[in-house]
Amino acid sequence: MNELELKYGCNPNQKPSKIFMENGEELPITVLNGKPGYINFLDAFNSWQLVSELKAATGLPSAASFKHVSPAGAAVATELSETLKKIYFVDDLELSPIASAYAKARGADRMSSYGDWVALSDVCDKETAILLKREVSDGIIAPGYTDEALEILKSKRKGTYNVVQIDPGYTPAAVEHKQVYGITFEQGRNELKIDEEMLSNIVTENKTFTDDAKRDLMIALITLKYTQSNSVCYAKDGQAIGVGAGQQSRIHCTRLAGNKADIWYLRQNPKVLALPFREDIRRPDRDNTIDVYISDDYEDVLADGIWEQFFTEKPEPLTREEKKEWLSTFKGVSLGSDAFFPFGDNIERAKRSGVEFIAQPGGSIRDDNVIETCNKYNMTMAFTGIRLFHH
Repeated sequence: MNELELKYGCNPNQKPSKIFMENGEELPITVLNGKPGYINFLDAFNSWQLVSELKAATGLPSAASFKHVSPAGAAVATELSETLKKIYFVDDLELSPIASAYAKARGADRMSSYGDWVALSDVCDKETAILLKREVSDGIIAPGYTDEALEILKSKRKGTYNVVQIDPGYTPAAVEHKQVYGITFEQGRNELKIDEEMLSNIVTENKTFTDDAKRDLMIALITLKYTQSNSVCYAKDGQAIGVGAGQQSRIHCTRLAGNKADIWYLRQNPKVLALPFREDIRRPDRDNTIDVYISDDYEDVLADGIWEQFFTEKPEPLTREEKKEWLSTFKGVSLGSDAFFPFGDNIERAKRSGVEFIAQPGGSIRDDNVIETCNKYNMTMAFTGIRLFHH
């Protein structure tokens, strides 16, 4: 099969729609269940490239959670702490390595991952399928599925869940094309290999990258390679914990991603972990309520007469002072940027979210100011010399 008809394009009025191979070759994918759409396939092909490159760079099973052609999360398989298992709602599940990677990818920003497209670097197993079945998701792409996993996924969403298998040996053409306004654009594929060699040009006084930092910077940079620009990514513990995508200003990327990283860390606060949820509250509603609880609007939104909808008793607020104190313990975070930081204000904002390690292209006329700001906080920063714009 060298073409596949789709229901419609980005929007229902955009017809006809299909994916196809211009050279007449076979499509490298097989739809095993469901009927994926135009945006589904954009997410599928971008996310598959991301997890494939993560696996190649780290040697670890990798997963991504995509929404609207940018990753909400990406991660490699490492052992989850009991706290992370709880905030990701997987403390009741048996997790294989690839299931752990997906739990982390989805858990980084659960609100953004709601209704996601999933990508796995490895064969989808039963444990991952069980985890996925109970989450709201549009579809999955993987190099294969065990028989048990496929049966579980086929039963999801009343039998309509999108399951796509891709040929891991597929190699795309070196030159790619797309059309905008009837005009064809051509460029060489971005086949840049991201590895630890990119971190060799350390420009700060502190020259130390820990092994964990090197791994996390690889995750951040590879995630950025498939994130709509401008983009910044915070990473820790083998996963992206905050992605700022598609912003026109670099500082807005840094703030957006930093705010997401802060929420990820605040969810681990003992007061949040102890919230007395009613047993009938669904996971998405818990996610929304936790975000409200963490916000400064908590007491206004969950006023008397409203909190009873979610909790068995009204929880004490997490005060601004308590949040500030908790975030002051946030350490060891890595930060990647798809283009240079033009001002030191990005570093100042990153410091507030525990950033100690940075990788960015460099090349700003204010590089000296950015380096000086890193030195003020004893951060380690490498200039990669490589921009990672993605559109």
